[in-house]
Amino acid sequence: MSTHLFDLQGKVALVTGSTHGLGMAMARGLGQAGATIIVNGNSSQEKIDRALERYKADGIKAYGYKFDVSKESEVSRAIDQIEEGVGAIDILINNAGIIKRTPLLEMEVSDFKEVIDIDLVSPFIVSKHVVKNMIPRRKGKVINICSMMSELGRNSVGAYAAAKGGLKMLTQNMATEWAKHDIQVNGIGPGYFATSQTEPIRVDGHPFNDFIINRTPAAKWGDPDDLAGAAIFLSSKASDFVNGQIVYVDGGILATIGKPSNEA
Repeated sequence: MSTHLFDLQGKVALVTGSTHGLGMAMARGLGQAGATIIVNGNSSQEKIDRALERYKADGIKAYGYKFDVSKESEVSRAIDQIEEGVGAIDILINNAGIIKRTPLLEMEVSDFKEVIDIDLVSPFIVSKHVVKNMIPRRKGKVINICSMMSELGRNSVGAYAAAKGGLKMLTQNMATEWAKHDIQVNGIGPGYFATSQTEPIRVDGHPFNDFIINRTPAAKWGDPDDLAGAAIFLSSKASDFVNGQIVYVDGGILATIGKPSNEA
């Protein structure tokens, strides 16, 4: 099979929350496949600039835009600036998100709403402003970063799970409405990955590390680069008839009920 199906040369990809972590890993994958990357963050311009240096060190053409994905006025202005300054956005990955680990009975309503606003409402806002420009061109790819919590619950992440479960259904409804315009909307559900955030708990003997190793059929944490293939596939011509699907990249967790802790 020709590799042209996965070639992203000439494409412009906006990846929200792509200054670090899984967002950067997916964006780097798209960049290595030929796409020009629009790096987004909201914490500081310095963080965006440091990320741009890393992308460019990898030979990836990248531009940085600081805006808050939860504020529609900032999103609208930024999308206009990107399309005028860099080019039409062909690929959107809604990756920016937060998590607050608090039991539901102890969680403030304001914190619950903040998680929903950033993890669920923001993908709607950004997609709305990007897709309205994709429709006249009759082409585009939207990828929403869901989670295993789109399917399962876990203690202390009720707000996050509610948002990610909603994002799964939003993905399917976006696909339903926009497929007629030759726009594909799909999701990626990452499992547990080795990132700087998980480093303190990824040590032998730590209860959560042991839990993940035992719960994952692959018996290991994922490498962030493992997400690049799914992102490239869903961004490329190879997925032109794939719509409304969530691809779980989880080492097999969702395929099994698990095993006893003393089983090899």
